[in-house]
Amino acid sequence: MPRVRTVVGESLRSLGANMSTTLAATVTVLIGMFLLGLFIALWSWAHSYDRQLKDQLSVRVYFCTQATCGADATKKQETAAAARLNGDSRIRNVQFVSKEQAYKIMLKKQPEATNALPANPFPDALKIYPKSGDLTPVIGKELQAAHLAGVQNLDWGGKLTHRVLHVTRIIESFFIAAAVLLILASTLLIANTIRLSIFSRRREIEVMKLVGATNWFVRGPFMLEGLLCGLAGAVGAIVLLVIGKAVVLPSLLHGPLNAGSDVKALGFELNALAIIGVGLALGAAGSGLTIRRFLKI
Repeated sequence: MPRVRTVVGESLRSLGANMSTTLAATVTVLIGMFLLGLFIALWSWAHSYDRQLKDQLSVRVYFCTQATCGADATKKQETAAAARLNGDSRIRNVQFVSKEQAYKIMLKKQPEATNALPANPFPDALKIYPKSGDLTPVIGKELQAAHLAGVQNLDWGGKLTHRVLHVTRIIESFFIAAAVLLILASTLLIANTIRLSIFSRRREIEVMKLVGATNWFVRGPFMLEGLLCGLAGAVGAIVLLVIGKAVVLPSLLHGPLNAGSDVKALGFELNALAIIGVGLALGAAGSGLTIRRFLKI
């Protein structure tokens, strides 16, 4: 306990005596954690939007009609095709759409286009939703090569599917690269700021080492300083994010980020916990790693 009190007291004394470097380290952590919190929110929102786009991809199997094949597909052929698809572990759901349902959907979407039709031209169809959007073209090509009986055509939105998957890959790659750069930049900024604080007290460290202080006894106050600076910066970043959430977020959700109620970012509470955890880790690690060179006496 006396040693713990000594470490805590030394850390608090040092924070007060080196207010400029303490403030610089705290502000550095604040900026880094604010950007990290903003990144986490945007990344989770983009990931949710990415998942929604992929969930909408499907393969459509259109069965024969009198007009296209000379005869309608039989119920046995439709049941056999559906049974084969239901047994595929890559498929999340198979939905049967009768020609009557297809006509009603078209009547609801474009009533003016259906008024001129003499009869119902739509075929029975199956809508196949893969478990992963990346599997859409794979399943579509496999079914096309299988030449299922009673099937006149297949469609998996070739160009649209390719464009959606391409866009989602770009989004994922961008946010991964941004995360790596942000973490590296924050780590370097925090380490350099803490290095200035330690460098200004190098004589003090040398004296402590010469009188027999252990490395961990010397390192302890600096690591605690880093923890406190990290915590203060993380709390400041959370305050800024709360203000931004209340002021800026409503206009974004009704503007450029309006992608439907199913697209949601990570909960703010989890985001705040992540910011505090990373802030503490960066503060302690920055202090602990930076002081190593000054302990070699």
